[in-house]
Amino acid sequence: MELSTKQGTSLLHNKTYMRVYSAFATASFGDWFDALAIQVLVGYRWQAGPLMLALIPVALALPSILFGSIAGVAADRLDKLKLMRVCDLLTALLTVLVLFAPSMVWLLPLLALRSALSTLNMPAQQSLTRSLVREDQLLQASSLNGLVNQGSKIAGPLLGGLALAFLTPQWCILINALLRGCSYLLLLSVKNIRTDEEDSKQPEAPEDKIPLHTMWREGWSFMLRSRILLSTMLFGLAGALVIQVVDFQFTSLFRVFAPERESLLGWMVAATGAGAVLIILLLNKLNPETGYSWRLGSGYVLIGGSIAALGLLQPGASIVWVLLIGFVLGTGNGVFMVTFNYCLQKETPPHMTGRIFGIQNTVLSTVLIVAPLLGGLLVQYAGPARIFINTGLLQLLLGLAGLMFGRLLWPVAKLKLEGAQPAAAVDQG
Repeated sequence: MELSTKQGTSLLHNKTYMRVYSAFATASFGDWFDALAIQVLVGYRWQAGPLMLALIPVALALPSILFGSIAGVAADRLDKLKLMRVCDLLTALLTVLVLFAPSMVWLLPLLALRSALSTLNMPAQQSLTRSLVREDQLLQASSLNGLVNQGSKIAGPLLGGLALAFLTPQWCILINALLRGCSYLLLLSVKNIRTDEEDSKQPEAPEDKIPLHTMWREGWSFMLRSRILLSTMLFGLAGALVIQVVDFQFTSLFRVFAPERESLLGWMVAATGAGAVLIILLLNKLNPETGYSWRLGSGYVLIGGSIAALGLLQPGASIVWVLLIGFVLGTGNGVFMVTFNYCLQKETPPHMTGRIFGIQNTVLSTVLIVAPLLGGLLVQYAGPARIFINTGLLQLLLGLAGLMFGRLLWPVAKLKLEGAQPAAAVDQG
């Protein structure tokens, strides 16, 4: 990382990081092509009910729950770059198999297998990012990653919606497979990561001699002893528990007030991405030390208000309202996700980043077993509009609670006083 200091403060000068980042961007863009196509295929073409739609996030979550923490250990112990390459290649192959899925019985296992690879890929990508950038560049890296995720929500659904107007959902799924292949080729072009040599000089480097179960326990122990990490994780868990009730029921809602407009869901997701991109650009210019509470809390407030507003939409509602609500929803999502990921990276020492993000993946994925199924039952018996309104109001109240009690959950003032200490020593207990 000393070498990267000489290259300037902008991550654009870090060629190794930019290649890894480009591969990540390529894969993320394909994922949004894929996600929209699968929702249209299942919701509009197969006419799946709310409960069947709820099984999709369950299939996506099971691998994270079962293997998330272990995947985090693997990301800290194995060659991160090689791990990401293997995940990209196998994901591309599984995506091709998704093309031939004739029904939900075949689709769900394939999605679960693909999710298992993502469970390995995500902590490896975050851990590699933590190794490639300096401490003062973490917010910039988190913002760039957020821009990829949210920017993909603009380009992916827009182009995906255009493709769906002329082609079948299978074509969008094929595009994802091709883009995953491109991501694999980009990662193949990355050679001689300099941080590998630097890491070997650090006392934490001989982690290949530490048993896996010991590394697993160390990650959980560190997270539970850090008040800021624990508060952030629990706050994220509470919000995910609420929002996942309706997260995979947008198709059910849009079929009610826009039954003839399949592409409207894509437009809403694109507006969500636009709001997120703009707020991420703004956050990147602000001081990251202003505190976590107002950003995380206000993010939930905006998300909750937007979800409730979607529930108030009437059949035949103007697309302007859909785009406006989606924009506000994306703004809240952008504020929360960038702050959440930045907090986890900032408060975690580099050699534990993979484990902490693996734990995060496991913890947040647990809600995907219960919440979507509960949401499917509620939507089926009470209708999507009422459930969206109630869920949105609950998320809004959670955000207000975060704003009111933020000083207790995220003691920023104490962090500033102890700013000279390493992150691992901050606020233990």
